[in-house]
Amino acid sequence: MAADTGTAAGRVSATAAEPLGKLGALTGLIIERIQVSDDVAASKFGTDSPIEDPVREAQVLASVRKQAEAAGVDPDAAVAFFQDQITASKTVQRGLFDRWTAHPEEAPTTRPDLGPIRSKLDQLTTALLTELKDTEQVRGKPVACRVQLALAGVSGAAVEHLDALHRQALRTATDSVCRLGGNR
Repeated sequence: MAADTGTAAGRVSATAAEPLGKLGALTGLIIERIQVSDDVAASKFGTDSPIEDPVREAQVLASVRKQAEAAGVDPDAAVAFFQDQITASKTVQRGLFDRWTAHPEEAPTTRPDLGPIRSKLDQLTTALLTELKDTEQVRGKPVACRVQLALAGVSGAAVEHLDALHRQALRTATDSVCRLGGNR
């Protein structure tokens, strides 16, 4: 699992060491959002709450579109990016459900409330949109973007001690970063 530093919903964005490079801050926020997925999984595990929630996902993406327009970020690019974030979160949730089902002794013993978790996700959405705006220039250069994203991804995974499941989610969550480029 991700580094055990308390509940992900309570984490603060600034860590002792952040991922390296021009996309380090963006990647750090993506990792933080992935780690919050652990709490989402813990809140749903053993309940009737499904991992797939198309209605909630549509609400989130509609909100992202509006926030992106207000922030001066291409709304289509922002929606594509956040679709990747949602997919990455579901990857973590499914992986943890499988792990906890196979090894019940590893299952969470408490069920976090989704309210504070969703508030944290909302805060991360705002911060991620700001970083998307701030990184338009580097993301608009495909080769430089891929180099910077690789540097940030590898260093971020190492700093946060991400396991294979969370590294897989990180790859999914960053899939469209370099294809987004700047404003069109």
